[in-house]
Amino acid sequence: MKLNLKPQKRAFFGLFTAASSNIVEISRLLAELLEQYPEDGRELIAKIKEREHKGDQLTTELVGLVNRTFVTPFDRDDIFRLATALDDICDHVDDAATNLELYDVRRVPERAREQGDVINRAAAKLDASVRCIDGFKDANGELRGLRELEDEGDRLVRQAVAELFRSGQDPISIIRWKDIHEQLEEAVDAFQTAGDVLEAILVKNR
Repeated sequence: MKLNLKPQKRAFFGLFTAASSNIVEISRLLAELLEQYPEDGRELIAKIKEREHKGDQLTTELVGLVNRTFVTPFDRDDIFRLATALDDICDHVDDAATNLELYDVRRVPERAREQGDVINRAAAKLDASVRCIDGFKDANGELRGLRELEDEGDRLVRQAVAELFRSGQDPISIIRWKDIHEQLEEAVDAFQTAGDVLEAILVKNR
């Protein structure tokens, strides 16, 4: 394998920006799915799956670029960590969307729609933060916003599960929706994980 000895700064930042833009789109699709389901459910789930595959492709391209490049714009391990954290978000969103259909859900509760909105807003904050690595600019406001959204997500999942157990639904429905609520919360947590990795990169390279 031939190593490129020239800095590939633009290529790395371009791939990270593409990955964060992909997260914005997959999050928008999830929020739309939760608002409309079951209407257009199959079509939206298919689009989310396409975006999850796109995330995998971008991660593969980033890893390949690291392996071909001698001089990276920042620490190689940090590049791997950030690429993995961004890919994990897409995986969690895809899992939650797939289980709506797998569990044969008929009605989406309000708390799940609110979780989708949190994910959608977190995607915008993360995208703005990722763009700050080009020049290692200050992203404190966006990263603080991500932490606040994680707190909101924690509150929503606790509220959602409490409401489930008070709802009088059959046990199977309760178990299914508890699982979906928790998967949505895992997606919110994945945004915070990516934010933590990003914050460490920005601090280290100032």
